Amino acid sequence: MSAGRVIVYGGRGALGSIVVKHFKANNFWVGTIDLVANDEADTSVVVNRDDSWAAQTTAVIEGLTAALGGEKVDAIINVAGGWAGGNAGSKDFQKSCETMWSQSVWSSTITAQAAALFLKEGGLVTLTGAQPALKGTAGMIGYGMAKAAVHQLTKSLGQDNSGLPKNSTAVAILPVTLDTPMNRKWMSGADFSSWTPLEFVAELFHKWLSGKERPASGSLVQLVTKENKTDLVVA
Repeated sequence: MSAGRVIVYGGRGALGSIVVKHFKANNFWVGTIDLVANDEADTSVVVNRDDSWAAQTTAVIEGLTAALGGEKVDAIINVAGGWAGGNAGSKDFQKSCETMWSQSVWSSTITAQAAALFLKEGGLVTLTGAQPALKGTAGMIGYGMAKAAVHQLTKSLGQDNSGLPKNSTAVAILPVTLDTPMNRKWMSGADFSSWTPLEFVAELFHKWLSGKERPASGSLVQLVTKENKTDLVVA
């Protein structure tokens, strides 16, 4: 018997891979959604990067319908996304905005629809926003705009008529900087003690899934790390 069922959207990324490992180590059945399969998961739904928003939605919903066989899941965790810089004067401004929108907003709305269909009553759906997107982000406008949309979606999902199952909880994490290998590569001179460890995030999802210290539905939870200690601050 598994401890429960979890879907990880973005399950082959740096954070997603750690989340998959964590839940597998704790005897959960784990499914992933990403551009490539995760061999550690029990099942993987693969999305084509070049497909439209609607086509990606269809692929995910049909893939999960087949994989779950009528079963419901305890949590759908979205850790998909990416980063791109650029202000309004940047040569690739529109392209960066389009990329950020597809990576963060498309995946988040697909997660919301999947949660409406496949989440158990009282289940958990998490999205990934960004703490800097609570304010203006002039040097990374596309990123900030997309993450702000994820924040709005989370608040909407937290309302009674959102379409989510009864007593379910929608929460967004708002990290500042996650301690990923790519971030260490590109920001090698940064203060790593102010970066949030990926294992902390995985453990946080597990705690919330278990019903421990779960925030109110619709909450935007900032992950504020200082001197290797992370505090949760609701925006």
